[in-house]
Amino acid sequence: MGGSFSRHMAWMALYFVIVNVIGVWGYMYFEGWSFHDALYMTVITLTAVGYHEVAPLSAAGRNFTMGLLALGLTGLGLWFAAITAFFVEMDLAGTLQRRRTMKTIAKLRNHVIVCGCGRTGRQVLIELEQSELDFVVLEVDPERARSVRRSHPGALVIEGDAAKDETLESAGIRHARGLITCLSENADNLFVCLSARVLNAELTVVARADDRETTSKMYRAGASHVVSPNVSGGVAMAAMLVRPSATTLLEIGNRLQELNLRTDQVALSARSAAAGKTLDAVRIRESVVVVALLRGEADQKQVTFNPKGSATLEVGDELVVMGTPRQLQQLGRWT
Repeated sequence: MGGSFSRHMAWMALYFVIVNVIGVWGYMYFEGWSFHDALYMTVITLTAVGYHEVAPLSAAGRNFTMGLLALGLTGLGLWFAAITAFFVEMDLAGTLQRRRTMKTIAKLRNHVIVCGCGRTGRQVLIELEQSELDFVVLEVDPERARSVRRSHPGALVIEGDAAKDETLESAGIRHARGLITCLSENADNLFVCLSARVLNAELTVVARADDRETTSKMYRAGASHVVSPNVSGGVAMAAMLVRPSATTLLEIGNRLQELNLRTDQVALSARSAAAGKTLDAVRIRESVVVVALLRGEADQKQVTFNPKGSATLEVGDELVVMGTPRQLQQLGRWT
């Protein structure tokens, strides 16, 4: 659209240059005026400002002026039409994009809603894209929203306040599997937790908090999990000094593409081929590292770290595993 507008403006500029040359030549030829007088008369005629003539015109000069005036009005009409079309097309493009986005969101199921696209939010988007999960981004800052669209062309972005119920509704919160709120202000994250929990009681809500005091408030507001970058960052920094070897292993996994270690969870459904068998029997540990086995209800789960190979898997069990993205993609055959 920008290239087309530039071409139109270039042609219009060329049109006015040619018409001005014709006007100057005509007045110098028919009236015998100087270049400056001819140029002045041409400009006031083309712009139809209605000033007095430089000097009385002959019959030929008047006829020429009427033709020049018609050319000037035509050019001005085309000029205004091009500018109007530019703004209409720009607004129409934005409207069509928003309409396509909303239609796509209406069809989503089990997606993730990300509130806020600051530094933390950007990293969340990268992780969700690598996990191939559908997600919707809510960002109140138009410039950040445009930046997300440029860096993540396939992202579904809604410009709006995530703390408002109508914004969460437009993001399909009633059909979402989870919501991550990483806004810059604790109070905003708190409001999002409250609204999200009211709109979808089954939603998994992950909230950002800056300190431990706010963390407890987030849980009371309905957050399922709360992450404090300040606390987790401090723990990680201390761990690099206290447990350098263990921490370095994970750091290497995050830095080297050939390792790129990640954690994931696998839930065993009633149709799972692994249900009723032991870990050794399903040979899952030949592909990934089984970190823990979770069993029981959501609020009373029993956690067994580093389960033995003789542990029998049951329907509803969840396995926390670690491996590369390619290894984790192969877990589908056990679920």
